[in-house]
Amino acid sequence: MQNDGQRRFALVAGEASGDLLAGLLLDGLLARWPDLQSAGIGGPRMLAHGFQSWWPQEKLAVRGYIEVLRHYAEIAGIRRQLKARLLQERPQLFIGVDAPDFNLDLEAGLRSQGMKTVHFVCPSIWAWRPERIEKIRAAADHVLCIFPFEPELLAEKGVAASYVGHPVANVIPMVPDRAGARAAIGLAPDAPVVALLPGSRRSEIRYLAARFFAAAALMQKERPALQFVAPIIPGLRAEVETLLRASGMAGRVTLLDGQSHAVLAACDATLIASGTATLEAALFKRPMVIAYNMNALSWRLMQRKQLQPWVGLPNILCRDFVVPELLQEAATPEALARATLDWLDAPEKTRALQQRFSELHVQLQRDTPTLCADAIQKVLEG
Repeated sequence: MQNDGQRRFALVAGEASGDLLAGLLLDGLLARWPDLQSAGIGGPRMLAHGFQSWWPQEKLAVRGYIEVLRHYAEIAGIRRQLKARLLQERPQLFIGVDAPDFNLDLEAGLRSQGMKTVHFVCPSIWAWRPERIEKIRAAADHVLCIFPFEPELLAEKGVAASYVGHPVANVIPMVPDRAGARAAIGLAPDAPVVALLPGSRRSEIRYLAARFFAAAALMQKERPALQFVAPIIPGLRAEVETLLRASGMAGRVTLLDGQSHAVLAACDATLIASGTATLEAALFKRPMVIAYNMNALSWRLMQRKQLQPWVGLPNILCRDFVVPELLQEAATPEALARATLDWLDAPEKTRALQQRFSELHVQLQRDTPTLCADAIQKVLEG
């Protein structure tokens, strides 16, 4: 990132879902400012836009209190070095894309030194950790919100914000091409497909993948015609393959490097880790079983700060348990298998869910890249 008068923005996206959001954000920024230089920490979608990643994105993809503590020294060191570099190079704007535990403190430090800051994706203050609002107020000149109810909540606390829609709602077709997706990833056109998405972080793979594969084994024993497919982060393939062999499902689950959208388009139902991917599954109108399992202490700490009865994004947005959530001790292979098979046996219930997800899709569709660029331009001019 050269100091030559050219427009320069710094971005940090700490995991695969943030990389997707930031890639779409860069679409809008480059359309507005074609000569834009961008650098910081990001993943492959950002790199495809000419972004320079100074550290591997995987260094920040850690979830859960205990897991973060184990990696705290390294993560804190990266943040200190990044802050020093940005204060030296002085880009016109810093954009933190999600990853609030990393980005909010960084943004606050940069903003206190006169740098303009934007945070893309409002932290889920409406779900848990409401104390974050004070951090947001100190950290961000403006927040780009992906859910329509968030700007009003932030405005009540004195935080400037804009609703820009959910970027993924414009990427995912309203009517997915199931047959085309199956052909593209080599699945039989007629046999039912269950997608397994145990997460994009190493900690999620550790706690969930074995359970998902054991559930798949139980499902296949009951229904031999089932096809299973799992999109994985390429850097986690070795761990996933080890767990797959241990489950006895090696050769029975198709592993794909990435391609989560193709997998969700192809499937009839998905067993999926709680997180951004659940919203993507909803936009693909797919019935799902949401699961999560983590370090027991981390789980207890999180539960104390949970403000709503739902954990999965589709349920939070629909304000109802429209899909099952099997969390922590409840996420047994037997329960996961049964709940997933129940969707395959309930076509009327599935159609009703698809209608609800279609309505949600419409609510979230906006010209996100342009709205982001509009808001960022106002921040720069303000």
